[in-house]
Formats: sequence, structure tokens, C-alpha cells
Amino acid sequence: MAFASPLLSVTESTPVSIRGRLPVGRVHSVESAGMLDGPGIRHVLFLSGCPLRCLYCHNPDTVCMKNGELRLADELLGTIARRRVFLKRGGLTLSGGEPLAQPGFVKTLLAGAKALGLHTAVDTSGHLGARADDEILALTDLWLLDIKSFVPETYRRVTGGDREPALAFARRLAARGRPMWIRFVLVPGLTDAVENIEGLAAFVAGLGPAVERVEVLPFHKMGETKWALGDRPYSLAATQPPTAEAIEAARVIFRAVGLNVF
Repeated sequence: MAFASPLLSVTESTPVSIRGRLPVGRVHSVESAGMLDGPGIRHVLFLSGCPLRCLYCHNPDTVCMKNGELRLADELLGTIARRRVFLKRGGLTLSGGEPLAQPGFVKTLLAGAKALGLHTAVDTSGHLGARADDEILALTDLWLLDIKSFVPETYRRVTGGDREPALAFARRLAARGRPMWIRFVLVPGLTDAVENIEGLAAFVAGLGPAVERVEVLPFHKMGETKWALGDRPYSLAATQPPTAEAIEAARVIFRAVGLNVF
């Protein structure tokens, strides 16, 4: 089926804002049948741009906005519309990079997906959560919130940024009753300190029923080759993935405060 767009006709050189929406944005890549970024089979758009510089980032090539290709929202939504039946038990996920680096474009894509009757999800660090207005919150069925760490010094070491924007966004989502999956990457020697995990577990438990699950994700180095193509050294080259025992120990800490853990 065709996608009936509410937007005006535009060119790539005219990112006109219509009611806070942008018809043009920068997209790094597309995954047409993702199964790791929300429930069911997802159409995943990886948007360009991110303010954080995470040491374990496996998509470092998405950090710079200029690395993305200018794409029309109508074009992207047209592709999604043609796959609508296939995506009915899944939906659209916006990832990155950091999607909220392009809030107007995100709003357009989410609105289009909802018009098609699809489930929507946004994968975010929460660092730019203040850019998500009430309309974006309402258009997003699920937030995949990757809280990098809880101990402030560890958060800064991991990301180069401050933890408070992410925590504030989590509290805002909880207050609005917006469903969340909390993600935490377990990195040996970096994020795996007991006080870091216990602090995060207590914080997340305090968010209440909006948190549907917690995902403890093991550190991996699948993005290491991408770092070699950039201009930043990969400081975790000698770090090994966590053991199965370490992953389970972290999950136990989250379960101990009543959280649903995967």
C-alpha cells in the first residue's frame, strides 16, 4: 500500500519543519528484519549523531551526523508501508547513534508508523531525553533505555558525559507510565563493580511498573574493526567478554529487587 503523507513536497535541501516535524534526516543504515530491538520482527532505522563517546560503542561510525545519508521520511515510510503486514507482529524501532539527536525527524517517522498501525520503539541512552516532547512520548510505545552505569564516575568514564540526564529521563518516562526496557551492558573491569550494578538495580526498581524488563547485555567487540577505520583508539581491545557466571551474577542483583530480567 502507498503511504499517504501529511507532509508538503520537499527536497533534501529544504528540511522544513511542520508542526515540529522534519521531513528530512540523516540515516546511517537500515535493518529490515531486526529481532533484538523490541518485540517481534522490527524494521530498524539507525539514525546518525550521538553526543556520547562510549568506550564500548559497537556503532562508532554512527556518532558523527555527517556520516549519515540524507533521507526523506516519506521514502522511508513508504518502504515500511509496503512491509506493513510483515511488521504487524513487530514494528518500527529507531536506533543509532542517538535518535533524539534528530527529534523532529524522529517525530515524523513515529507519527507515520503509528498511522500505519505499527508498534513503535526508540532505542536511546536518555542523554538527550529533554528533546523528546510530549508528542514523541505519546507516539512511542516502548522505550529501550540504555543506562550506561549508575556510579557517576563510572558513567563519565564509560561515556564522557554526565549520568543525570539519563536518570531524569527515566524518571519522566516512569511518571508518564511509558513502557521501558532497561538495558545495561556488562563490561569486565568497567561497569561490573557490584556497587555500580546494585545502585542501578535500586534506581530501576524505584521506577515502578513502567519498567517491563531489564536486559543485561554482555560486552562484545564486534564493532572493533569500525574503530580502526575512525580516528579514535579502541581502549577495550584487551577486554574480554564477561563470563556466563558474571552475567548471571549481575542478573541476580536485578532480580533481587523484584525486576524481570533477561
